[in-house]
Amino acid sequence: MYNAALGAQASLWRGLAIYRSAILFVVGSLFFGAAAIVCLSASATPASAQEPPAACSRSLIFNFEANQVDNLREVPVWRMPDSSAFFFEDGMTIDADGAPNAYNPDNTGLDDLANAGSPGHWGALAVDHDGMPFIQGLDDPFPGYYVSTTSLSDRSKKPSDPTKYVDASKIPFIVLPREVTVQTGARLGDFAVVLNVRNGKTSNAIFADVGTMGEGSVALADNLGLWSNAREGGTRRGIFYLVFTGSGNGKPRSNDEINEQAESLVRDWGGTERMLSCSAN
Repeated sequence: MYNAALGAQASLWRGLAIYRSAILFVVGSLFFGAAAIVCLSASATPASAQEPPAACSRSLIFNFEANQVDNLREVPVWRMPDSSAFFFEDGMTIDADGAPNAYNPDNTGLDDLANAGSPGHWGALAVDHDGMPFIQGLDDPFPGYYVSTTSLSDRSKKPSDPTKYVDASKIPFIVLPREVTVQTGARLGDFAVVLNVRNGKTSNAIFADVGTMGEGSVALADNLGLWSNAREGGTRRGIFYLVFTGSGNGKPRSNDEINEQAESLVRDWGGTERMLSCSAN
């Protein structure tokens, strides 16, 4: 009986040892399996999600001195060492030029007629050989309105055709001073991306008019969440402009073309994260 009891006890201990070894094997397998899953998950995470936003290693091209009656300021214009694109941060006044309902003789258009120039010196109106502004006819978009111009235009159409010019109410475009184009090499028709730093909204755009610093079309302002009234809207600060020098073909483009080209350019440049990085410096 004693030997039988010892044998039974030994058998019991051997069973427990085997059972404990099995439990440890299962737990170990589960632990290493979980660790492998974690490692695989980490390695599957896109590099872009692991990397910090692209740094803004910029160099100054020049300081543009904007000398407007109610807004004296200096605007630094920058460039990245690895790109021909340039950028700056400023406010935005609203440009209605090119819209067929921008100006009329009664001064009830989108913009104040004074912003189009004056008799004999019309800067934003198409004029005939005698310097008189063209008036839109019955077959035009806004009969009785003047034909408003932009520097970028469709050269295949007559000067009196309102559709020759880039419509500010429909096409998001930026305006650059002539001095900026000289210093940077920007040309009419080049693409741009504009960021409203305050609300994070962005818009693709085209360089379509030569004029003042920090100016954009009605459609651009709408895209950025700004008050787009050409007479009173806009903002004094917080708009980041990124312009891709030499990216256009000197012709007006549709919204689809602008979006397709500008999105590709800004993606190759570094994307919105890089824009935010540069605007924060």
